[in-house]
Amino acid sequence: MGSDLLDVVLDAWDRNNRILVNLLRAVPEDGLAARVMAGSPTVSQMFTHMHYVRLVFLYEDAPEFARSVPEREWADGLSTEQMAGELEASAQAVREAVGSMVRSGKAMKVHYDHPLLFLEHMIWHEGYHHGQIKLALKMAGHAFDDEQIGPLTWDVWMDKTH
Repeated sequence: MGSDLLDVVLDAWDRNNRILVNLLRAVPEDGLAARVMAGSPTVSQMFTHMHYVRLVFLYEDAPEFARSVPEREWADGLSTEQMAGELEASAQAVREAVGSMVRSGKAMKVHYDHPLLFLEHMIWHEGYHHGQIKLALKMAGHAFDDEQIGPLTWDVWMDKTH
């Protein structure tokens, strides 16, 4: 894979994380406890779950890039800035692992035929929870206006200034 193409793929990962953190920071504080229905995870729990999943898969598939895995996967009680910091740190760890492994031709240890499949899984997984978060917020009376949330999410994918 050419380094230019790898740079584009890693930029896509960076944008994915920027969208996720932008969404997190747009959630009103009382929206962090929102859930789609009784028994569903809270908005806060979905953000901590995504951070956890990134780190668990790194631990299993690229242990040389692993960071400390949180004890709890579905956690409540963290501030928006704590969760944003965790997401930034785990996104950087994933970026470093995928970049290094693609450049070196090193294989993932357990789950994926190629490091880019790991990255694709993370983006798909986080997009899934992005939709759940927006639905939970809508159900709790905190629906986002498209004009407000669009520049923080969809527009990040389509930005040609990079």
